[in-house]
Amino acid sequence: MMSLRMLARSVPRTFSRSIASTSRAAALRPLAPKPALFQSSWKQATKPFYPAFSTSSTLKETAEGDVELIAKLEDELKHEKASGLDDLDSSVQNIQYVLQNNAWEVKDIPGEQEVILTRKFGKEDIRVTFTVADLQNLSEQEDFGDSALGDEMDFESHQAINQGRGAPGSVSQHPEDQVAPADRDLEDRDMEPSFPARVNVTVEKPSGGSLLIQTIVQDGLFQIEEVSYFNKPDLAQAQTAEKDWIRQSMYAGPPFENLDEDLQTLLERYLEERGVNTELANMIPDYIQVKEQKEYVRWLESVKNFVSV
Repeated sequence: MMSLRMLARSVPRTFSRSIASTSRAAALRPLAPKPALFQSSWKQATKPFYPAFSTSSTLKETAEGDVELIAKLEDELKHEKASGLDDLDSSVQNIQYVLQNNAWEVKDIPGEQEVILTRKFGKEDIRVTFTVADLQNLSEQEDFGDSALGDEMDFESHQAINQGRGAPGSVSQHPEDQVAPADRDLEDRDMEPSFPARVNVTVEKPSGGSLLIQTIVQDGLFQIEEVSYFNKPDLAQAQTAEKDWIRQSMYAGPPFENLDEDLQTLLERYLEERGVNTELANMIPDYIQVKEQKEYVRWLESVKNFVSV
């Protein structure tokens, strides 16, 4: 589901751009020429002709649009710094809790999209990687699917309420009225769907070889898609194009859903015992949103500084 924060961020910018473009067009519209009442016909006949374009080689060093752009960037920066991370306060708290109560070490380089979590499990090296790009590249088709699902749920809820009015003298009750008000906010927060994030997990042993487990994280679950074995650990990480090409040419194993159900259950347990569990699955979408917000502020500052020089 498209992040509501990213959607809200784009609306005011689009509106302000349309207003700005309209005002600039009005400002640049040429005024109607006034007739020269006392101009002689001889001067009109002998008036020299000049080309419509300018032949001057002198250019302005600063464009007028740069001033407006810098002002808009500064306005966005003030807004994001004032309220950006405040809206993600619960996400920040969840991230801090998970990292402080587990053995994960974080590699998060400012300006880069990928985040790497590492930890030890006995003699094994566990590595979890995910990227901010999953939040930025959500497709319109996914948004449409979520909205259609929401409309279907609203329709079914409306039908259920209407069916409850059939008995004479009975009082219809909304489903949410059956939940205590103190527990309603917590229940809504738990049921709020998160966006899907692609997460790769590698397990490496000192004796050689590694497992690459490709998953999708959503709604507090690691959904395994594929489990691959490589005799060389560097192929599982594939940090170069050459190694990625070699990895793609090797047999990666069958789709996870085609495996025996007991085998699927044991592989899921294998991950959970190594800290790749529900708690981590709930933290990763929070981390992506906080990381994206920080990178957006950094991007605004970089663009503003570049244009201002």
